[in-house]
Amino acid sequence: MTKNPSKLTIVQGTTNKPVSARRLVDFFAHHTKYDGFLFIGYPIIGTAEGPYPIDALLVSKSKGLVVFNLVEGRDVEGVQEIQDDSYNKIESKLRSHKALMKGRNLQVPIHPVTFAPVFDNVSTFSKENYPVCNEKNLEQWLDGCQWNNPNYFESLLAVIQAISTIRKGRKKRDIQKSDSRGAKLKRLEDSIANLDNLQGRAVIETVDGVQRIRGLAGSGKTIVLALKAAYLHAHHPDWKIAVTFHTRSLKGQFRQLINTFTIEQTNEEPDWENLHIIHAWGAPGGGDRNGLYYSFCQTNGIEYYDFGSAKRKFGQDNEFKGACQTALDACANPLSIYDAILVDEAQDFPPAFLRICFNMLKKKKRLVYAYDELQNLSSQSLPSPEEIFGRHSDGSPIVRFAPNQPGRPQQDVILKKCYRNSRPILVAAHALGFGIYRPPDKAIGTGLVQIFDHYQLWFEVGYKVAEGKLADGHNVTLTRTDENSPKFLEDHSSLEDLIQFHCFHTEEEQAQWVVKAIQENLDTDELRTDDIVVVNPNPLSTRSAVGPIRKMLFERGINTHLTGVDTPPDVFFESDSQSIVFTGIYRAKGNEAGIVYIINAQDCYSSFGNTAKVRNQLFTAITRSKAWVRILGLGNKMELLQKEFDEVQNQNYCLRFLYPTSDQRKHLNIVNRDMTEDERQRIYKNKSGLTQLLEDLETGRVYPEDLGVDQIKRLKNLLGREIG
Repeated sequence: MTKNPSKLTIVQGTTNKPVSARRLVDFFAHHTKYDGFLFIGYPIIGTAEGPYPIDALLVSKSKGLVVFNLVEGRDVEGVQEIQDDSYNKIESKLRSHKALMKGRNLQVPIHPVTFAPVFDNVSTFSKENYPVCNEKNLEQWLDGCQWNNPNYFESLLAVIQAISTIRKGRKKRDIQKSDSRGAKLKRLEDSIANLDNLQGRAVIETVDGVQRIRGLAGSGKTIVLALKAAYLHAHHPDWKIAVTFHTRSLKGQFRQLINTFTIEQTNEEPDWENLHIIHAWGAPGGGDRNGLYYSFCQTNGIEYYDFGSAKRKFGQDNEFKGACQTALDACANPLSIYDAILVDEAQDFPPAFLRICFNMLKKKKRLVYAYDELQNLSSQSLPSPEEIFGRHSDGSPIVRFAPNQPGRPQQDVILKKCYRNSRPILVAAHALGFGIYRPPDKAIGTGLVQIFDHYQLWFEVGYKVAEGKLADGHNVTLTRTDENSPKFLEDHSSLEDLIQFHCFHTEEEQAQWVVKAIQENLDTDELRTDDIVVVNPNPLSTRSAVGPIRKMLFERGINTHLTGVDTPPDVFFESDSQSIVFTGIYRAKGNEAGIVYIINAQDCYSSFGNTAKVRNQLFTAITRSKAWVRILGLGNKMELLQKEFDEVQNQNYCLRFLYPTSDQRKHLNIVNRDMTEDERQRIYKNKSGLTQLLEDLETGRVYPEDLGVDQIKRLKNLLGREIG
């Protein structure tokens, strides 16, 4: 798990002993000979008496397990009882794991110690087996701690991180064939059951202030946020904590993850009175209808807008942005409600909503927001924290991220590794989403639909330059690294099986193919119904589009449900019944399945005024897959889309393209920008009128002089500026 055994990784969690914790961190930061992991404020051990937090823990290949009891002042009375207590609870936890035992003997040495940095007379209180240390004698004492059997280190670290069941499937699998899809999926789930080091740090490290977590779809952001909420709740059960999100079907997933982790850590269920899993918008009525925006309005006595009134007031596509901004403008001194707020899918929220969250927090302003750099495939990422949260009256930013420093909690966490999508699936999704192999558009000289403005983002999401140069106007080839796309995610099946395109002549042919494939998944492949998701990218046509397929499956005795129609808005998988999920793209976000069928993908090839949006819908649908994806569609547009995928295969799943110039990016963003329906209609009308005007001028039915001198002059100036 750690590549460099001579290096110590310091993971700074939450603690109620900040001075001694800081002194302990500084000690290890200056004494670089130690290896392993130093956890501050972690783990929390569930006992019959309730949760028992450990002040600090050193997990080391050379030392074993060092359990620190931290003392803030000079009172070191009772150290024997405290050390005995921490030793017994840690030992009990470790003994429950066979991987750390040999016969009846625990294979890990446990060394308890009291660290009292401001207490000078440590020698007086130190007794055999009950050491008391400060910075002066800690090194000498640690030199006497030895572990001669470090082969158990990896297992020990996995146990301490205690995430052993968090990623595994919802139900136990009944596997009869070792080479079935069900068996392959089980091996995948077992392989990624534990969090990696960076994810573990993101869960535990706590910032008094704003923290940002970025990463690809499948990098574990939702899991990290859920576990972070549970961790904070376990440490501070009296805090009011909120977890919020954009996709309503994520609510059940958050509740299950938080509940599982809290029980794992504390042997108790969460106190849901203090830990709220709450929608972003909300409405009157209480209970599940509550939301952060609604609570903000209600608490501060300001006008609340529901979706309908917001649409009428602020216009289509500006509903939530307008409602949030109006609420902020109407409230000069908002009341604080929460001690911590965690926001998932932040890329789907307007900055004004993040400011509402910020204003709902008490003095420390503990706000954690996670987002996907590519989930919307937008040409620009979320604004910087300086832009989102604004500036003080003297011009200084209200929120500023300090550079990450060793031994300090990270404010800006980047999760590069993708655990959901294999390299071929992820690269194909990016190629199709960006339009890497799309035929060039004559208007802008590139086939790209959208691109990042900042090159660095490619590296931050796990790509490297294989050939060429990542610079304006240069050819470049980008590939994913083995480190960020683990090979085991693709080695279970052939490349041809991981991702497939199928083009049909009629909707009936498409429906029959899907039904036959799903029947085989259930009868032969040993997949469960909750391993299968069928996505229709166009949210407006989903209900009618999936009807024929669902009818044919029903006739074969296979149950299905359409999310948000046959189920409450918060439900994606039906846990109590065997039913296959059919969904539109918005409810699919944040969820995943072993095999994903995407129907009517031709709708994602292009759309006037919304090409970027429909390409993003395809990208999002593809990246729901944990193992296999089938992209299906009809007609000429589907054939063109398949040609792009064929080129992805020809390029051995690399992104090979001419990086656009800044001028091309400017025009690209304009041509492919998302438009409202009103904007599209206005452009249609103007283009039609312009075409007619050009024809009239060419045939002599209208003379230039008829347009007027001022209009001709304005038109010349505009065209001259654009051409120049």
